Amino acid sequence: MAGGNKNKIINDPVYGFLAVPSPLIYDVIQHPYFQRLRRIRQLGLTELVYPGATHTRFHHALGALNLMVKALDVLKQKGVEITEQETEAACLGILLHDIGHGPYSHTLEHSLIKGVSHETISTLLMARLNHEMEGKLDLAIRIFNGQYPEKPFLGQLISGQLDMDRLDYLSRDSFYTGVSEGIVGADRIIHMLNVSKGQLVVEEKGIYSVEKFLVARRLMYWQVYLHKTVIAADELLISILQRARFLASQGHYLGSYHPLVHFLGREIDRDKFDEESLNLFVLLDDYDIMTAVKSWQFHEDPVLARLASAMLYRQLPKIQVQNEPVPHTVVESLRSRAKQLFGLETTGDAEYFVRAGVLMNHAYISEGGGIWICRKDGTLVDVAEASDNYNLSALKKTVTRYFVTYWAETQ
Repeated sequence: MAGGNKNKIINDPVYGFLAVPSPLIYDVIQHPYFQRLRRIRQLGLTELVYPGATHTRFHHALGALNLMVKALDVLKQKGVEITEQETEAACLGILLHDIGHGPYSHTLEHSLIKGVSHETISTLLMARLNHEMEGKLDLAIRIFNGQYPEKPFLGQLISGQLDMDRLDYLSRDSFYTGVSEGIVGADRIIHMLNVSKGQLVVEEKGIYSVEKFLVARRLMYWQVYLHKTVIAADELLISILQRARFLASQGHYLGSYHPLVHFLGREIDRDKFDEESLNLFVLLDDYDIMTAVKSWQFHEDPVLARLASAMLYRQLPKIQVQNEPVPHTVVESLRSRAKQLFGLETTGDAEYFVRAGVLMNHAYISEGGGIWICRKDGTLVDVAEASDNYNLSALKKTVTRYFVTYWAETQ
């Protein structure tokens, strides 16, 4: 947006007043691609469990930007050389890191487009923005893609085991859900950051804050992100989209909103994700999906109608979570029961009502660049080795659990 006062202040419920760092960043925030994030929930269907969790990707991106500004200021105060161009580029990178998310974020990430991650779409949209803005995002894109070897710590602030993305979403998601286990000392951690040999490190006196951060991440996954009722809701919405796609392939009418119909009516994968698909993708948000679900409760297909009605009125399937894979015989038995319960024509129809899957919780991954603690003598050691907390090494282990969602006669 040309002209006008771009020196804006935003009031954020988590951090208070946030300043927009530069006119270019203001222009990016004003762009339709970024404004779309107002209509995409940060936590998808989590509000069905935690009613306050209605915050958006827009909130989160601005919060992560705020933390990035603070982190860069801290590093500069400690003598780390960061130019104004690099500062703006790193801020743009964190601001745009989630711009490629589609409706309901992770829930439907691979339901509309197969094999195309939100990170890939973010890169495509950043390239478009860069073209529109005459190359002003060149450095931001290099940093975002890990192609700035001169100062790798800038990329690690955007995407790493202790990045501004994670620091914000743990604090923000904890705030909006009311789950206190997710509260982390973001300010304390940021003030303990430093750079050694181009790598982002944490000063030794900040180790306990990092430990708390990792434990909070593990707990938030089980209590919020992988909460069993949230998973049940996610699986229901995925079933709705899968049934709609099947019906579209059979020629059924599923509405008139072209962007959604475009993705329902054809198999689009990485190879077929062309310019037209990207143009239509940025016109989709949570509102489109839920508007479609509202209309599908009256659809002529009884399977889609029942699933849609269940979603709208929070009639969620039961879910069982366990440490061992769910036997195929159990899944088939539940599907046979669902077929009888709902008067379904085929066992194939019952697959929409009974779903099995895997949950994975990895709080900390040290391979490929973990969290480095810088000791007073300048030596670097991985946080899991530096810590005297025996539980911390266990956080490196990915915990895997298995689930099955199903419907019971008592519902």
